[in-house]
Order: sequence, then C-alpha cells, then structure tokens
Amino acid sequence: MTTDDKAYAFYLILLLVVVGSSFLFSRRGNLSQTVQQALIWVLIFVGVIIAYGFGDVLKSQLFPSSFVQNGTGSVTLTRANDGHFYATLDVNGRDIEFVIDTGATAIVLTKNDAQQIGIDTENLNYLGYAQTANGTVSTAYVTLGAVKLGDILDYDLPASVNGGALSNSLLGMDYLNLFSEFKINGRLLTLTR
Repeated sequence: MTTDDKAYAFYLILLLVVVGSSFLFSRRGNLSQTVQQALIWVLIFVGVIIAYGFGDVLKSQLFPSSFVQNGTGSVTLTRANDGHFYATLDVNGRDIEFVIDTGATAIVLTKNDAQQIGIDTENLNYLGYAQTANGTVSTAYVTLGAVKLGDILDYDLPASVNGGALSNSLLGMDYLNLFSEFKINGRLLTLTR
C-alpha cells in the first residue's frame, strides 16, 4: 500500500467510526439489534477494504499466470505473487509452464516437461554445460517442433534439457529476442512481435 492508500484507508475508518457512533447513539433504545447490524456493516466494510487493498495479490493468487492476448503478435503477462512472470506455452501440442528468465540464454526444459512433450530424456546425450545459481549442470540439446504463445507460433526452436534439478522450465533470451520489443510496466510484461 502506498502512503496515499494508507491515508485514504485511515479516512474511511475515521468516517466509519463517526457514522457508526452517531448510528449507535440514535438507536440506543434497542442496543443488541443495533450492535448486531453494526457488526455486519463493519465486516462488509472491512471486506471491501481488504479486496481493494490487496486486489493485485488476490488476482495473482487466483490467476497466477494471467495472460492477455493484445491482438496479433502481442501478449501481456501479469507478474505472479513470487515476483516472476510465468507463461504457459503450447510446445509440440502440450501445455508447458515456463518462467520468463532474462538471466538465462536458452529455452531450458526440466526433464519432466521434456518427457511430457515426447522427448526420451533417458537416451539424450548430456554433453553441454550450463552455469546456474546452484552450480554447473549438464544439458542436452534438442529442437522443439512447434512453440505457441497465444497466437504467436514458432517452429524448430533450439532448446536444452536440464540434466540436474530444475523446478520450472525457463524461457531465456534466445526466445525473448524473437520479439521486437519486451517491456515491463509495473506488474505487466508485454511481448510484441
């Protein structure tokens, strides 16, 4: 919450106290029913403030990989609650969730995601190496037949399968460089062809 949001919330709480006090004073004859009704209104008021104040958090929890197609060749992703951008791409006919990673060079698949799109990970040659935050891992080079993000379709994209432990597949700069522009504006990442 910004300072303005906090000031606005304080103003609303103060207004609620004043209105609530005058309401209780005017209905002091039937106090138990008045208190019950006042508590209901307080709960409604608090619920509205929580929904307003934490709208972005609620949206990211309900729709963690929010995706908006902006028209042909442009998509917008919403930052998830953990601070990352996620995108679900159709790879060889299967939906695979990726983390957008500007620190990664290539498209990197977890072994599990590679198996889901039909790659036999047991018979790959893990001849490449990648430096990660957890150290050096072996990688195997593969080609992805069809990769689709919204209505943006690419064929025969080079990628690698991570030979070590990786929690999510990564969309690195090799993929992002296929776009003429990618920009972050607050909680939104827009990719444009």
